[in-house]
Amino acid sequence: MKQLRGFKYRFYPTSAQRLELGQTFGCTRFVYNWALALRTNSYYQDQVSLSYTDTSNALTKLKKDPEKPWLKAVSAVPLQQGLRHLNTAFQNFFKGKTKYPKFKKKANRQSVHYAPNAFKWVNNKLTLAKMSQPLKIRWSRYFTGEPKSVTISKDPSNRYFVSFLVIEELEQWKPRTEEIGIDLGIKDVVVCSNGFASGNPKHYQKYQARLKTLQRRLTKKKKGSNNRYKARLKVAKLHARIADCRKDFLHKLSTKLVSESQAIYTETLAVKNMMANHKLAKAIADCGWGEFLRQLEYKAKWHDRKLGAIDRWFPSTKRCNPCGHILDKLPLEIREWRCPSCSNLNLRDENAAKNIKALGQRVFASGLSSGGDRSLTDLVILG
Repeated sequence: MKQLRGFKYRFYPTSAQRLELGQTFGCTRFVYNWALALRTNSYYQDQVSLSYTDTSNALTKLKKDPEKPWLKAVSAVPLQQGLRHLNTAFQNFFKGKTKYPKFKKKANRQSVHYAPNAFKWVNNKLTLAKMSQPLKIRWSRYFTGEPKSVTISKDPSNRYFVSFLVIEELEQWKPRTEEIGIDLGIKDVVVCSNGFASGNPKHYQKYQARLKTLQRRLTKKKKGSNNRYKARLKVAKLHARIADCRKDFLHKLSTKLVSESQAIYTETLAVKNMMANHKLAKAIADCGWGEFLRQLEYKAKWHDRKLGAIDRWFPSTKRCNPCGHILDKLPLEIREWRCPSCSNLNLRDENAAKNIKALGQRVFASGLSSGGDRSLTDLVILG
């Protein structure tokens, strides 16, 4: 099966390439912010909504401004792609998916997008437009096929990455017979109905003391000074290490579950609402539930697995799996409880996972799918 996939690698630019990429990042960020201000002011001042075509025509005139000759020093493709990304951001805002687009900052992650007409791909060597030498990429794995697009990015810790979008043949994993339900938690990021518990590495907590020290030093540096830049870089590098460790753990965990199971049933969590609990917000953020579910969804789709999420109001935790008795309340600190009806001793997370699996199997067997008005037993079909 052919599948559109992304491959991300780290690369090490030369001094000249670093300078050229810095100019491209700056021009693309300037065009994005300029177009955002143009569209915002046009709507609030003149009550006129500008489209991508309007901003593209305005950019052509802007590049002819004698005071901005540096816009012509970089490739025109990333600048146009920046306008397309802004247009997509507005479309998502009008659909209610995201908030109003924000202005981009130099200290945050920088990225530029190159279409096929703005780079050369010859003998597994990538040469960007306006550059004479190919990028020095650290190949951790290889792909087949021609890149459809390339994205160059630099994170706050000054690491450079290149991402390829490629259509290639994907070898699917062998079908399995096991079906599992999973319960997401803090003590264990994932607890499965078959008894598997992933544990929780708590990457942020591991580096929290060091991060606190570095952030305290950063606040004492004078703004704009070279020492403040060095201190900010140390904080960014530590944040990058935490994020890399968390992503590595989640990828290994999601790959294990999808490869060993034919069907996976999960709970639906309102993570944004749960983050309002300031006592648990830091621990919830460190688990990365949203990223984990995203990985499960696309990996299940790639390898023809079933993935479903039950309704968030289903009492999976308070319901006794053997007899179906539902408790009135079950505080978070209680990790195991004995059912007053059947006297069965239930482990909190494993019992919830078993209930999630039972509900998911029942809904799939009945042929129901998600609709506009779902009952407590409806299932959201994800993959």
